[in-house]
Amino acid sequence: MTACLTFRDLTLGYNSHPAVHHLDGSVLKGSLTAIVGANGSGKSTLMKGVAGVLKPMAGSCTVAPDVGIAYLPQQSELDRSFPARVIDLVSLGLWPRRGLLGRYRSEDRLRVGEALSAVGLEGFGNRPIDTLSGGQLQRALFARVLVQDADLILLDEPFNAIDARTVADLIKLIKRWHGEERTLLVVVHDLDMVRQHFPEALLLARSPVAWGDARDALSAENLLRARQFHEAWDEDAPWCAPGHDHDHRHGDDSHNAHDGHRGAA
Repeated sequence: MTACLTFRDLTLGYNSHPAVHHLDGSVLKGSLTAIVGANGSGKSTLMKGVAGVLKPMAGSCTVAPDVGIAYLPQQSELDRSFPARVIDLVSLGLWPRRGLLGRYRSEDRLRVGEALSAVGLEGFGNRPIDTLSGGQLQRALFARVLVQDADLILLDEPFNAIDARTVADLIKLIKRWHGEERTLLVVVHDLDMVRQHFPEALLLARSPVAWGDARDALSAENLLRARQFHEAWDEDAPWCAPGHDHDHRHGDDSHNAHDGHRGAA
């Protein structure tokens, strides 16, 4: 299988302060990977880096040629007070193909309607987005991802603060995308959910701790190591201190596509 996304010594951060350190490896096309770690471990930062919202401080993040990206940030980053309807929100997913000032065609309206139906929001098109529940808004955002028809889908905490039925429906949609051989990176907090539904997992503690088969990556040993790294991190350190390189190699030969996952703190 070929790589959809490749990290080479990738370091990301804000105001010269790194939040993700020295990430190496490849995400294979058609894979479904959960990004796991404690709060502040760099999960959302990594998603922003892959989406191109945040430029690397060092190293590189390379997306394969002709791969379209759909990025769904956390709901907390969205302005729900903006006066827009559900259909307007979903139609934003057409921008990459139509452009900001492009005219919507009849097939676009049909596509938006089909997406709303697929996420259980048929008939919600004219509803103002500020009247939606958290679960309904997340369904609408997934409909926006649907119309983007992207090869690489980035979902940052898509299950946060929504009802169980919506979680189940959205997991079904994620599995549908996976079955269509799209590549997915999903930030997830629920470790049991990861073990049940995600074949692969990347465990972060600002540095990569483990990357590979989800059950192996989320072993008790790796989770303890991630917690220790996170708790011991010096918040005031401007860069990786010399002489403190840690080798976090995990997995067997079946995970060689991830290039060993070398991390450093």
